Amino acid sequence: MFASFLHLLARRPAADTNHDPFVTSVVVRDNDARNPRVERVIFICWVLIAVKHVAIIWACERYPVPFHQLWINFPTWLLGALATAIYLSRVRRA
Repeated sequence: MFASFLHLLARRPAADTNHDPFVTSVVVRDNDARNPRVERVIFICWVLIAVKHVAIIWACERYPVPFHQLWINFPTWLLGALATAIYLSRVRRA
């Protein structure tokens, strides 16, 4: 599209192209939907979430804080579970 517009601006004739602008066929490869690299990242993230939970529990028991440790740990766990569930649901669907 832009090439034709530039030819119009330059007052040169457009190159003769005999290609069909419509999709004539689609090839779908049956690949494995699971990605080991993504699953490794998810596993590492769960390990980091577990380490964070332990650190927060330790800090809340050691120092006087005006809130319960679940105010920090539960949203972290919930978002991790949601992300993992979305990944697993998409892998099963594919």
